Amino acid sequence: MPEPGFHTVRSHVRRNPGSRRKKTSGWVIAAVAVAGLWAVTHLGGTAAGSTTTPPPFPFRVGVR
Repeated sequence: MPEPGFHTVRSHVRRNPGSRRKKTSGWVIAAVAVAGLWAVTHLGGTAAGSTTTPPPFPFRVGVR
């Protein structure tokens, strides 16, 4: 007699079918982390860093 949660099929003990939710793979988590890091580094980072004004131009164009 198999343990609870198992049954016998053709002399083999198998696990009973049930609602198995597919778990998120470690590779998926790693890919999301890499995509987030890429987005932060390539698309601007924080909003505070994008509101700063550039330094003034060192000379006026067309004036000698």
